[in-house]
Parts: sequence; structure tokens; C-alpha cells
Amino acid sequence: MALAHVRSWRETYRGLLPPDVLDAPDAVARRVEFWAGLLAAGRPAAVAERGGEIVGVALAAPCVDGPWQVQLHILYVVAAAHGSGAGPGLLQAVVDPGASAVLWVADPNPRAQAFYRKSGFTADGATGTELGMRVIRMVRPSA
Repeated sequence: MALAHVRSWRETYRGLLPPDVLDAPDAVARRVEFWAGLLAAGRPAAVAERGGEIVGVALAAPCVDGPWQVQLHILYVVAAAHGSGAGPGLLQAVVDPGASAVLWVADPNPRAQAFYRKSGFTADGATGTELGMRVIRMVRPSA
């Protein structure tokens, strides 16, 4: 999980985040600790596999900051698995298709934003920053 997470981060955010953040020597170890802690706490997560290798990870939780039922916190798929169905499968695994949902996505990140629009999310105008990177909020009403 940690390897797929870091690999996808590096592929997605190269040019948006400083190289020292993406290429930190302890990046994988920090993600191992992150995922181990979440899983030990019983947080539900999903993985996508191809050929016995994890190529994507996702994590959502009940929303605590707004009127939505669930917040998507993580959905990363390595570039080699883009277009394979891993992204939609991961989204459906962690976010009930009928639930209202919210997420924050890097801006610019046209590929991810298009994926979320195709999945029923729309940008609502809210913006923020994460790790110094601009992010926009996207929301989806309940079905």
C-alpha cells in the first residue's frame, strides 16, 4: 500500500510539490507507518491489484466537517494502471455510490478532476492548500 501510495504521489505531484517532499528518503517508511496506524485503528481502506501488485489505494471516512455523508481522503492509482478501471473500483469500494460525498483535489490536476466529474462530483468554489499545493473542493449530492 505504501509503495503504491508513494509511487502515485511522485507521478501525480511532480512539478506541483517540491522534490524534497516527493523524494524524501523516508517517504515509503512514513507511508508504511501511516497505513499501519490507520488499519490498526480499523479504518476501512481498499486496494486495487494487478498481477499481484498493489496499483492503487483508497480511504474514506464519515465526514465530520460539513453536510456530506462521507469524505474521500485518499484515492491514488499508479500511472501504469490509469484507464484500467482501478480508480472507479476504488471509489465505489470506499464511497457508497448513493452517498453524498466531498473531497479535495490538487489544482491543477486535470486528469483527477475529470475523473471525479465523471463520477458525479463538481467543484463548489472552495479552495485551500495542502503541503503548499493549491486544492479545490469537489462535492457530490446523494443519489
